[in-house]
Amino acid sequence: MAKETTKDYFPSQVVSDAEKRSYEYGLKIAKAIEHEWLGTGPSSNRLKSNRNNFHKLRLYARGEQSVQKYKDELSINGDLSYLNLDWKPVPIIPKFVDIVVNGIAERLYDIKAYAQDPFSVKQRTDYMENIMFDMDVKDVGNYTMKTFGVNAFKSDQKVLPETSEELAVHMQLEYKQAIELAEEQALTTLFEGNDYELIKKRFYYDLAVVGMAAVKNNFTTSEGVTIDYVDPANLVYSYTEDPYFDDIYYIGEVKNIPINELKKQFPDLTNEDLLDAQKQGFKPDVMGYQNNTNNSETDNNIVQVLYFNYKTYMNDVYKVKQTTSGGSKIIPKDDTFDPPHEDERFKKLSKSIEVLYDGVLILGTKQLLRWGLSKNMIRPKSDYTKVKMNYSLVAPRMYRGKIESLVSRITGFADMIQLTHLKLQQVMSRMVPDGIYLDADGLAEVDLGNGTNYNPQEALNMFFQTGSIIGRSLTSDGDMNPGKVPIQEIASGNGGAKMQSLIQTYNYYLQMIRDVTGLNEARDASTPDKNALVGIQKIAAANSNTATRHILQSGLFLTAQVAECLSLRISDILEYSPTKDAFIQAIGAHNVGTLEEMEGLHLHDFGIFIELAPDEEEKQLLENNIQVALSKNSIELEDAIDVREIKNLKLANQVLKIRRKKKIARDQQIAQQNVQQQAQANAQAAKQAAQAELQKNQAIIQGKIQQDQAEKQMEIRKLHEEAKLKKDLMNHEFQLNMQLKQLEVDAMKQKETNKEDRKDERTRIQASQQSELIDQRNNQGSPKTFESADNDTLSGNFDLGSFEPR
Repeated sequence: MAKETTKDYFPSQVVSDAEKRSYEYGLKIAKAIEHEWLGTGPSSNRLKSNRNNFHKLRLYARGEQSVQKYKDELSINGDLSYLNLDWKPVPIIPKFVDIVVNGIAERLYDIKAYAQDPFSVKQRTDYMENIMFDMDVKDVGNYTMKTFGVNAFKSDQKVLPETSEELAVHMQLEYKQAIELAEEQALTTLFEGNDYELIKKRFYYDLAVVGMAAVKNNFTTSEGVTIDYVDPANLVYSYTEDPYFDDIYYIGEVKNIPINELKKQFPDLTNEDLLDAQKQGFKPDVMGYQNNTNNSETDNNIVQVLYFNYKTYMNDVYKVKQTTSGGSKIIPKDDTFDPPHEDERFKKLSKSIEVLYDGVLILGTKQLLRWGLSKNMIRPKSDYTKVKMNYSLVAPRMYRGKIESLVSRITGFADMIQLTHLKLQQVMSRMVPDGIYLDADGLAEVDLGNGTNYNPQEALNMFFQTGSIIGRSLTSDGDMNPGKVPIQEIASGNGGAKMQSLIQTYNYYLQMIRDVTGLNEARDASTPDKNALVGIQKIAAANSNTATRHILQSGLFLTAQVAECLSLRISDILEYSPTKDAFIQAIGAHNVGTLEEMEGLHLHDFGIFIELAPDEEEKQLLENNIQVALSKNSIELEDAIDVREIKNLKLANQVLKIRRKKKIARDQQIAQQNVQQQAQANAQAAKQAAQAELQKNQAIIQGKIQQDQAEKQMEIRKLHEEAKLKKDLMNHEFQLNMQLKQLEVDAMKQKETNKEDRKDERTRIQASQQSELIDQRNNQGSPKTFESADNDTLSGNFDLGSFEPR
């Protein structure tokens, strides 16, 4: 290990920037990488060792591993002439690999962008402060709106949170800046344009099989941003013990490049250079796979090319000169600049920044096709002194440089399963059916009594058709017959027991694979135990997911790293690439609202994170909480729908708690309102009853008043009628009295007239009249009066006496 860590064949990094940029320095770096990974010794060819190891693991993962070891195990001194077996490997491992890879690759996730530049942070802070202000003055704002019709709120009062917990959830779920939406849309477009879903499935397969995965991102003015799958077997990198390769200072990959493609990439190469590359370049037998190819011939048109990144540092040096006017002037200088110390007018400013060099070497030659600073280095905006490499690597189970994978754990058990399978074939090939033993002497002693002989053929026919046989316990001489049972079955041996033992051995090693990988029966598509409860099956499946979670997390780490690099690459596209307009239009085709924000996207800094959709176990836990809340009427159906749509399980549970608290508070408020409404209804009913009683009494009083008024009116009307009748009667009486008076006057006038004419006769007439009157009075009584009695007096002591003639 000390020999690996002390690499005297690498040139020193403590040299000037000019020397680092030189062709000779780059050639030294390239040849040092070649020496470390492609040394001539059998133990120093790390690339060949890795390739052969990864190739063997991939063959096991495909169920196509070499069968030579099994032949060596079963042969006798290399002789296989007595074995007629099917040597094809049993594909046990492919099933487990497919279960892991397919199950993980189908997990859904969203790429989230979080704007963390000062301008975006200020916008988010202002928005949050406005909401907090509206929460504090909510009552005053409602009163102002209701009384004066003036909206005093700074935010939408329809979505205004009520508590700080609701505010935190609101900021995570509902608040999203337009620039963040534009960034997410841009990342989605780049991923879809580079078929990242297919790349993702390939590196998940690598993580399960070889235990390592790599992805490369790049930017060119002609193609824009590209994402490429990298085969871990072709990788070269500096020694590290970090599973995420954060401390490596060089990384590269070895590719098989045809001559025509090499000429296309480097048009300055001459025919002599290409011929030298063909003659001196490494061949595939040096690079590995020498025992795993069906084509023994080498293609001379293929050369081995090393593409690599080399990370070092560079000094930014500036000369500060004091001008005669009292100002300062800054002039860029190289790192060899050393101002005179005695002259105070000149000063030196410098800082060290990481830089990335790109190199391309034809292996086995000294032809360094490219060496120089990377044109589009990825620098985090939070720290411009750092630089990111174009490659993203992860090996979750690496220890001291050694990589372990899911497949490497179980290859030994797969070999034992294959051997058991071959042994089963051997046992089956040597097994013979049960036979029949016939005693010829015993058959000869049997006489059927019908004149025919009991021969072996007839005895067999009788045995197979009826299951019965005929025998004699005594011979014809009267001795004991040893062949009294002439037909007996012959058992073929204990082959069945051997097969059962081998099947148990087969199941044992299969169970060992499940135990080692954690892929139990609940996940590996086997028939579950009929006696196992559903809850136990779910627990077993959950434990299986836990056993392979490091593969999922490693894949998400790669996706997050690539997304972060693409986020920084987008700035290069919008600032330098001629494909800027086409890129903006491609994104705007999906979301027109992001076009305006895209113009200034490179001015922002984003934090990228992955929001993973919950798996079935997590969904079930959340669904259980939802069902409990629904059963207790703690939430509405609409709340359950909203919670199910949230992919972040922790956030979904927070929303569920908030909705539950709001529902309980709302129910309590409704209950209080119902109590108040009931009290108001009771008071209203009592008031209405009192009003009804009052109205009843008023109606009774009013009826009595009306009755009294009617009686008075009737009395008045009666009096009026009576007065009218009395008036008519008095008028009639007055007329009669007038007529009587007229008659008396007429009589008196006639009397006075006749008094003079009949003076003489008056005595006679008076005498006769007096006699007649006396006779009349005596005969008829007192004379009749026509005066009304008590009928000429009205109420109020008013009478008609005053109307009598005078």
